[in-house]
Amino acid sequence: MRADHLRLPVGPGSLHAERFGHGGTPIVLVHGFGTCTFLWREVAPQLAVARHTVVAIDLLGHGESDRPIEADFGVAAQAEYLDRALTVLRLARAVVVGVDVGGGVALRLAATRPDRVAGLVLVNPVAFEHMPGKDVRTLQRNTARVAFRLTRGMFAAAPLLTPVLRGSVADPRRMPERLVARYLAPFVGRDGVNHLLDLARSLRTEEVDEIDLACVGAPTLVVWGEADPWTPAEVPSRLLQAVPQCRLERLPGVGRLVPEEAPDALASLILAHASRVEGGVAAGAGGRHAAGDLR
Repeated sequence: MRADHLRLPVGPGSLHAERFGHGGTPIVLVHGFGTCTFLWREVAPQLAVARHTVVAIDLLGHGESDRPIEADFGVAAQAEYLDRALTVLRLARAVVVGVDVGGGVALRLAATRPDRVAGLVLVNPVAFEHMPGKDVRTLQRNTARVAFRLTRGMFAAAPLLTPVLRGSVADPRRMPERLVARYLAPFVGRDGVNHLLDLARSLRTEEVDEIDLACVGAPTLVVWGEADPWTPAEVPSRLLQAVPQCRLERLPGVGRLVPEEAPDALASLILAHASRVEGGVAAGAGGRHAAGDLR
């Protein structure tokens, strides 16, 4: 399925977005650190075939979106840009799906602009005080180790981002060299590594830790790849307790990049949750529970 490629002005720059299908409850897909809309290439068409308007968005500074000088790329700013993008798209409300840092952006939007978010799907999201995650801290530590190589070359970002990408999947076959190269593409060039480090530095603990989760009014599904080495295993259970209408699905043997390792299972979970949203079904204040595993 071919996507419509869009440019969405959001203030300091424009976001790149890919739109699939038309109809039903809109579903907006938000990637995480070190990835882009390409992450959703197998999930988005499945959602569109099920008669949803699906929009995958490159966060500002990521993928094919603009990189304005001195722009804020933090979670709070990205949530504001996402809100403006929904306005440009003329989407009053949507089911918002976020992975990793994208999950933190989606969570902040749901808490600060609950009128915008009809439903929420958080896939191994950053949450609470665990920001930046172990992946970003590892990248920052590695910067000192490879400082000489980082000062030169078109592919200077490779030794920093490659370990993060490979560590984000449980099955190494799901992150071959060609796929690593595709995710590295936005950071090719002499300024690429500096931009990657700018994105890492923009991830501030307080912008996630300060989110008032009690203000999240949307029915929420947490999808947890249990083989995630970067995010503490306590996060899903804490979200289950803190978010009012929250359900949990665990995926054993799957890493953080669930759209890479289990796209069919994730698409099914998103569609089921969108159906619950459309039907007005929610767990309710006393209905927090963990759903069964789905592979």
